[in-house]
Amino acid sequence: MSNPVFFAPVGSLGHVNPGSTFVLEGPEARHAVTVKRLAVGEPVDIADGKGARLTGTVAEAGPGTLTVTASDVVFEDQPDVRLVLVQALAKGDRDELAIETATELGIDAVIPWQSERSIVRWKGDRAAKAHAKWQSVVTAAAKQARRAWIPEVRQILDTGALAKAVENADLAIILHEDAKNPLRAVLEELEASREARRDAPREVLLIVGPEGGISPREVTRLSDAGAVTALLGHHVLRSSTAGPAAVVLASDVLGRW
Repeated sequence: MSNPVFFAPVGSLGHVNPGSTFVLEGPEARHAVTVKRLAVGEPVDIADGKGARLTGTVAEAGPGTLTVTASDVVFEDQPDVRLVLVQALAKGDRDELAIETATELGIDAVIPWQSERSIVRWKGDRAAKAHAKWQSVVTAAAKQARRAWIPEVRQILDTGALAKAVENADLAIILHEDAKNPLRAVLEELEASREARRDAPREVLLIVGPEGGISPREVTRLSDAGAVTALLGHHVLRSSTAGPAAVVLASDVLGRW
């Protein structure tokens, strides 16, 4: 069974070597001691959310602090091709469910999308709070999945800004029920280009619409910016399901798993 993971501040593991100790403090330490009830001698991992991972055993568990003796400290590289989920805002927390599951499955970054048909709107103070909530969701999911990397939640984009992001992206894929090419075929072509080392994309945007689907106008605008459409199966998936399903397929075809 894998060790439980707790997150330390970015860069805080740089000075730790096997045999030395590391003191985790704050909410993560309290969670480890009070909720998980880790005791002396139990195995644990400490990650910084940016790839560094300390593996060790609990040396001391006190109120608000967890002291760990390191047995190994490693840095886990990111995949050759990063997957970014562009998730349209959706009602009923379906967007949060999508990014939570996608994080557990290995997504590398998330972009909130204010699409034309999104019922939910991020405005004013709500935008900052909602963004913080999304970051909290992916952080908790990364901990659950024992990841050393916490996906970045980028700033919310409207369709115009997303079109510009598509123009600058290595590859952008719109998951759409009217697409002709299966997602697997699009991904296999990408993998073939990687193997041939011909302009291999380093980052792929997977674009998912809201409950009402992506409007024809948005499909046209994003396609004109360089996005390609792809069909994900023969059934219409919920907004909360499409992104994670695409991550599974992409992780398999691109050799991430």
